[in-house]
Amino acid sequence: MKNNYLITIIGPTAIGKTALSIAFAKHFGCEIISCDSRQFFKEMKIGTAVPYEEELKSAPHHFIQNKSVFENYSVGDFEREALEKLDELFQKNKIQIMVGGSGLYVDAVLKGFDDFPDIAPSIREEVRKNYEEKGLEFLQQKLQQLDTVYFNKLSTENPQTLQNPQRVMRFVEVCLGTGKPYSSFLNQKKNTRNFTPIIIGLEANREIMYERINRRVDLMLQEGLLEEVKTLFPNKNLNALQTVGYRELFDYLDEKSSLEFAIEEIKKNTRRFAKRQLTWFKRTENVKWFDFETANSTIISYVNKSIK
Repeated sequence: MKNNYLITIIGPTAIGKTALSIAFAKHFGCEIISCDSRQFFKEMKIGTAVPYEEELKSAPHHFIQNKSVFENYSVGDFEREALEKLDELFQKNKIQIMVGGSGLYVDAVLKGFDDFPDIAPSIREEVRKNYEEKGLEFLQQKLQQLDTVYFNKLSTENPQTLQNPQRVMRFVEVCLGTGKPYSSFLNQKKNTRNFTPIIIGLEANREIMYERINRRVDLMLQEGLLEEVKTLFPNKNLNALQTVGYRELFDYLDEKSSLEFAIEEIKKNTRRFAKRQLTWFKRTENVKWFDFETANSTIISYVNKSIK
């Protein structure tokens, strides 16, 4: 079964991962698993840079706009469903593609996660209300009280995780729901996979990356991002919508900022997001990095040599 290969394409937003994944899919005659956690939701098309129709038609894609923002969908759910789909796809072709910028979801498929007990909805709702009413700093302090070891570890090794509201809410709800530290559930088992990953990273110098991000935001607005956000405004507090490109325009619709300020905030926050993506991916082991302008044929040649 280790003769199966999962070519995994990672890198920051707007770097060209979609185009490369389609080139791979055409070359190897295989399909594409998307692990962009924002592109799962069918109500969020423009602001998540879902591939265009012609791109989706050029190769079979999975896990794009397959869920609703009204559904609870965790990284654990994705891990289970993606592995089931890969088992199915490997029956047809020993080479498959995974692409996306959500590092946590990439890790879920490549390495797996530890098992956590189910948390009562009432506790999840309590934690969410605490975040909305008291802010992220309150939850950070709560985590420090409930799991000092893990809080200190994150503070030292991965401080950006403590700035992610969804992650901190999850840590706190596990502590409250189980009565045990979140860290006590880590590293309990060894996950096995029936494939060998070949990980390709795309990168560019910071100025080029930021310029591409700014252009993409402008293009999203031309394509109707504001109109998309207006349709979602009544449900602005849903977890799935707590993301760059939507939060800023919700503030504009709430008359908390001007449209011009909101657009600049989207660009600024997307640049920060890309920086966090790179920080995460640079810690990933066994990645072969390429400049985003490298010819597809060069990268395909590398992959061919890596397949035994």
